[in-house]
Amino acid sequence: MSEGPGAGAEAAAGVAHVVDARGLRCPLPIIRLAEVSRGLPAGTLVAVRWTDPAARYDVPAWARMRGHAVLATEPEVLAGPGIEQADDGAGPTDTAWVTTVRLA
Repeated sequence: MSEGPGAGAEAAAGVAHVVDARGLRCPLPIIRLAEVSRGLPAGTLVAVRWTDPAARYDVPAWARMRGHAVLATEPEVLAGPGIEQADDGAGPTDTAWVTTVRLA
């Protein structure tokens, strides 16, 4: 859901707050996003890192209902302890996503 070439990279450069909702199931990613966003000024960029498939729809819906703008949703390949490697040597098999929201 990028708004154009490089929208995600531009958004990532100016992110002021990151909500790490990886491993959390609905509705917790949205609850955490709402908590972090409360009281922040308009124009603030908030990135939400998530693994729950419902967040793909829930984060944009939350943003739309509050007048915020979703700038990008991009995959984030996970690496590190506890991440299984694919048998074909292709790398990590788990993927998280990052959705960047500009607050209104």
